[in-house]
Amino acid sequence: MKISTKGRYGLTIMMELAAKFGEGPTSLKSIAERNGLSEHYLEQLIAPLRNAGLVKSIRGAYGGYILSRTPESITAGDVIRILEGPISPVDFTEEDDPAKRNLWLRIRDSIAEVLDSTTLEDLIKYKEEGSQDSYMFYI
Repeated sequence: MKISTKGRYGLTIMMELAAKFGEGPTSLKSIAERNGLSEHYLEQLIAPLRNAGLVKSIRGAYGGYILSRTPESITAGDVIRILEGPISPVDFTEEDDPAKRNLWLRIRDSIAEVLDSTTLEDLIKYKEEGSQDSYMFYI
């Protein structure tokens, strides 16, 4: 299974909104500029997220988008399913060998478990393991 730019950029939008949660609306223009992405493309991605009830739009001069729920209550799986469709590594048929079908189902379930157990809160608070704070030491 390969996540397309729709899923990757959709997660970027949602992480940006999660980082600003409670601070008011964020414009797609500012998200696009900060991440070097096309504002037009982000506009296409925000519509299904709004229709699914994950984000709300605020009109006006200081308008933009906000999350409709808290960052800890929205998972990566929520976002990916809305933008990419069902999570399935392969399309299998009834003719498939039962062992292979079982393998595909286990892979699908593993991917779903990771996506569904990772919240936007987890993503915005993620710090690379083993990374040091950026202190400079001179000897």
